[in-house]
Amino acid sequence: MRISELSTQTEVPVATIKYYLREGLLPEGERTSPTQATYGSEHEQRLRVIRALIGAGVTVAETRKVLDALDDPPASPHDLLGAAHAAVMPPADGQIDTVDAERLARDLGWQPGLCDEQVLAGVARALQGVERAGFRIPDAVMAAYLESVRTLAQAEIANVPTESPEAAVRYVVLGSVLIEPLLLALRRVAEQVASAERFGGTVVEPESAP
Repeated sequence: MRISELSTQTEVPVATIKYYLREGLLPEGERTSPTQATYGSEHEQRLRVIRALIGAGVTVAETRKVLDALDDPPASPHDLLGAAHAAVMPPADGQIDTVDAERLARDLGWQPGLCDEQVLAGVARALQGVERAGFRIPDAVMAAYLESVRTLAQAEIANVPTESPEAAVRYVVLGSVLIEPLLLALRRVAEQVASAERFGGTVVEPESAP
């Protein structure tokens, strides 16, 4: 297909496709003349991955990292998912103390080498924020956090697509970017329900149909 057809098929403007070509995110098509090229289904599939990543807030530079992993995937699916996680996380701060983060991670089954540095650094940064605020998470609550995220992670990883590296990365990256806000919103709903159950709350009955 020509670039105009690729644009129609994917609903991505021609100018945007040309930008991705210039940035090296999308591979060149097969040249039919000095100014014309044809594109195949692999270009359509890659373009959808690019749009999914960038549309979810992943930067062009981070998208390139994910695509590099797709083009030269690690031997282990675990490492491929690590590359996808790394694309949506800030770089690890080599100075941050991860001792407390590692302690919590061990309760999730973590051992040295199982997680990328960025992942543990993210936990450490969150713990620092809690500490600086002078807030203490009760032991029972932390235990519930750990149990919940362990169950959640097992369910998510059990459903990672295996038909292609692109499908796996898309699932993990979009899951990180799009689902985390959903989980936060659901947590707030659950907290209000639990609060009403404990302290009492007003339930508004739906109006009866006429």
